[in-house]
Amino acid sequence: MAAVTTASLCSRSLGKPIRGHAKLSPRSTVCHCLPARKPEEVLKRRDALLGVLLSSAAASSAAATLLAPADAFAEAAAEVQEGFTAYEDETNKFSIVVPQGWQVGAGEGSGFKNVTAFFPDQNANSSVSVVITGIGPDFTSLKSFGTVDEFAENLVTGLDRSWVRPAGVTAKLLDSKASNGMYYIEYTLQNPGDKRRHIVSAIGMAFNGWYNRLYTITGQYIDDDEESVKYKPEIEKSVKSFKFT
Repeated sequence: MAAVTTASLCSRSLGKPIRGHAKLSPRSTVCHCLPARKPEEVLKRRDALLGVLLSSAAASSAAATLLAPADAFAEAAAEVQEGFTAYEDETNKFSIVVPQGWQVGAGEGSGFKNVTAFFPDQNANSSVSVVITGIGPDFTSLKSFGTVDEFAENLVTGLDRSWVRPAGVTAKLLDSKASNGMYYIEYTLQNPGDKRRHIVSAIGMAFNGWYNRLYTITGQYIDDDEESVKYKPEIEKSVKSFKFT
């Protein structure tokens, strides 16, 4: 989830809001060392990005409870590490390895095209999900969203509501990197009075013959929950194992 070639935006051009400011300044400018864009175009692309990613985040959070059971796992490939099972989606052209014994559910809903979730029977706070979203023709590669650092900053800034009164969710970016055509982002989310959720995410893009689709692979667990955090190594391995087929 027509080709457009653009230069990456300078991170300062994105007009990152500071604490206490809900909106970008209408006077934000684009770095003059690169081809300039109109401020409204920058905002439009940023809003499109956040709309896609926020819907993916919402789908990921609800996945374990809302989805119907999916087809059985594919047979594990020889190279899959002991304790994990390979899952391959032939329709959506991806594969991923997940801990053995985890349940799988799949479905569709508004705001995204397809979601597949994997989760242990006894712990709803731990899960891995793959959300696939159709995106517009302007977005021809991940670089259409900017660098991985710009991408991550926009995502976490869009999720953070710690500056509103009463305070909402606090989002903190921990790490971001690009590798093998994917963006990898690590961050935390914490609602007031709730435990902190740790998120590891991989983002990729693929063409299905008709339109581009954004794949958001999200693993999550609770930082200060002994039962949930024990899945951390498995969740991180699962997210990193995602491949297009």
